[in-house]
Amino acid sequence: MIVRSFFLRLTLLVFIIGLPTVTLSLDKSAAKLLINNLLNDINQVTTSKKSEVEVAQEFEDIFSRYSDTKYIASYVMGVDRRRATQEQKKSFSSAFKTYIARKYGKQFKGFVVDQLDIRDIREIKKWYEVDIIVKTKDGTPVKITFYVSNRTGRNLFFNMFVEGINLLLNERTEIGAILDKNRGNIDALIAELQKPG
Repeated sequence: MIVRSFFLRLTLLVFIIGLPTVTLSLDKSAAKLLINNLLNDINQVTTSKKSEVEVAQEFEDIFSRYSDTKYIASYVMGVDRRRATQEQKKSFSSAFKTYIARKYGKQFKGFVVDQLDIRDIREIKKWYEVDIIVKTKDGTPVKITFYVSNRTGRNLFFNMFVEGINLLLNERTEIGAILDKNRGNIDALIAELQKPG
């Protein structure tokens, strides 16, 4: 299914939007700049001739730089976070970041965004929704909605919808399935996310 395929390819985008190190007030111009920076960084990585390991590391660096990692990891872990120790929470956040970078770095290798059309930027409560249409190299249009906030003091991405599919819910479901497979053992979940491959 085309939508599902693009969702899998584009999911990493949810973890890599924001401004590197510089804090700016969040407004429509800043949100637009975030999107442009995001796609530039993605294209630089995906069009490089680096190995899968190098690409995964690049994506992990982008994820660390541009996303609200604390919020994302907390949300994805779901209700099981309540019974996790502080050390497990910290380990999960680190392992999840590596897992996502490795998972989607592979899928993004060779992916090139050919055209970006920002359709709408709306202020919703304390964050912005940014609607864009991305046209890939083969001309396929994909609608993506980003949720961007600066609640941490930096402009960061904290959720995304690809053709209506909620990335945070999708990842929470996948992590929940891995946890179920490990009979609720959080340490086993973390160990599985840390496995190479």
